[in-house]
Amino acid sequence: MTTGRIHRSPDPHAPLAPPAPPPPGGTGLLLVISGPSGVGKTTITRALQTAFPGSVFSVSATTRPPTPQDRPGIDYDFVSDARFDQMIAQGELLEWASVFGKKYGTPRQWTLDRLAEGKLVILEIDVQGAQSVKKQIPTAFCMFVLPPSDDALLQRLRARGRDAEDTIQRRFNEAQREMSTARTCGVYDVFLVNSDLDATILQAIYAVRAAQQNRGVKS
Repeated sequence: MTTGRIHRSPDPHAPLAPPAPPPPGGTGLLLVISGPSGVGKTTITRALQTAFPGSVFSVSATTRPPTPQDRPGIDYDFVSDARFDQMIAQGELLEWASVFGKKYGTPRQWTLDRLAEGKLVILEIDVQGAQSVKKQIPTAFCMFVLPPSDDALLQRLRARGRDAEDTIQRRFNEAQREMSTARTCGVYDVFLVNSDLDATILQAIYAVRAAQQNRGVKS
């Protein structure tokens, strides 16, 4: 385990051969990606989906209302509070958390079924969720994306143009707490500092390939 180490490829600009799909019936790899709002983790997640044909992105259930940018069933599965509570009670969620008064959760059976098929399953969840997943699936490979600095993160949150300043400050304070917990909780295998998006994407690809090779999953 390499918690606390920033993974860097030997040559971040070297061309990458497309990885082969995992073998039928093999054991897949559960990839957990976390990071504060505005750090670029969703862009990195989508790039990993493209780099690994056959990989699947777990769509979280959430009680928050969709934004104009959201695609229901693709970005999130939007459900009522009552339905979410039912999912908790029936053990349908691998992990769940309340963030800013709204709930988010990962479907359990869907995730386990895809892993049994030999898929690379990608979860984009917060630190609390990653801790829960790691306890239940210790073989999960967990990656945390950091901003190059606190100032850079604050600038990115403002540049998105989505929130009022008080909301931005709340997200920024939460991000600082999340980063502190991530560094000390012992869950994360790799930390990536996203100072250059293209280079960070390549670093993430190399890290996932190494994890697959170490765990016997063909890449």
